[in-house]
Amino acid sequence: MQGLQYIRPLRHLLGIIGLLIAASAAAQTQPPDVDARAVEENLQALKADVIALNRDLTLLEEDLLFPASNRVEVFVSADAGRLFGLSSVRLELNGQVVANHIYQNEERTALERGGMHRLYLGNLSSGDHQLVAFFTGKGPNGRDWRRATDLSFEKDGNPAVLELRIVDDQARLGPEFVVKQWERP
Repeated sequence: MQGLQYIRPLRHLLGIIGLLIAASAAAQTQPPDVDARAVEENLQALKADVIALNRDLTLLEEDLLFPASNRVEVFVSADAGRLFGLSSVRLELNGQVVANHIYQNEERTALERGGMHRLYLGNLSSGDHQLVAFFTGKGPNGRDWRRATDLSFEKDGNPAVLELRIVDDQARLGPEFVVKQWERP
């Protein structure tokens, strides 16, 4: 993985810059001829630059570790969340457990409001694959639920993006668990 040897030193540099920012903010002794407002503006600009550089480094690291030709991402979403309170999701790819996540109240609320949670990011070779997701939580009337859903899919040379969606099924008065593969435009 070329390029990874540069990311760690850059992260250390970001840490040092952050310490310098904190030290300069903590140092309240400024010469009388220095305008405090100008120093604060410079400090804020430096903070913004450090945040932008950190974001760029994270994206670079992700691109190096998970190249587009091998990348697979799995997201969790909930359409309504009235008939099922999600507690956890376990994800298996080709018979191997690749992700487990226990959802906190804030995360459940975010999903119910239309948010998505990236459950898994990894590498997967081209070819046929099997995904199985196990959902646990509280169903209608406070009953414990544990359900599974699966998807057989073919991975080509493009990134694979899969969505585990929890949908309220009003006709059956229960949740429905759907896996869909996003299509590339």
